[in-house]
Amino acid sequence: MANNMVETLVGAIVIVVAGAFLFFAYTTADVGDVAGYTVTADFDSVDGLTVGSDVRMSGIKIGTVTSQELDPNTYLARVAMAIDPKVQLPDDSSIKITAEGLLGGNYLSIEPGGSEDLIADGGRIQFTQGSIDLIGLVGQAIFSAGGGSEETAE
Repeated sequence: MANNMVETLVGAIVIVVAGAFLFFAYTTADVGDVAGYTVTADFDSVDGLTVGSDVRMSGIKIGTVTSQELDPNTYLARVAMAIDPKVQLPDDSSIKITAEGLLGGNYLSIEPGGSEDLIADGGRIQFTQGSIDLIGLVGQAIFSAGGGSEETAE
């Protein structure tokens, strides 16, 4: 009987520790409702970008990607993001998809413009640069390095 009590007590402690870990992970992961004003941008390619990806300016997170969809008229990928209301973007800002590293995910990087006019809620960033296909670039470099110089025999 004492053995069952010890096993029950150890099991309860494991459940409490697991619950504390999940609570800590949820509060530090910055998940949940995304507050801020909505801005959209159209890209030719959004490879590696997902809903929930960061939107950063100068390396600081200022927002989150909230949705992605294909525009049926232009066939461009339309990305919507929620931007922190404390950060006001000039209307001539540019945005590009940037890789966190070779194995990391992608995020959106905003370069602020110099205009005094600001992007309003529901506004759009006009100047965009899509993601770069690193595997395609490596393959192109490998194949172009091998076939450029053929020697002829005399």
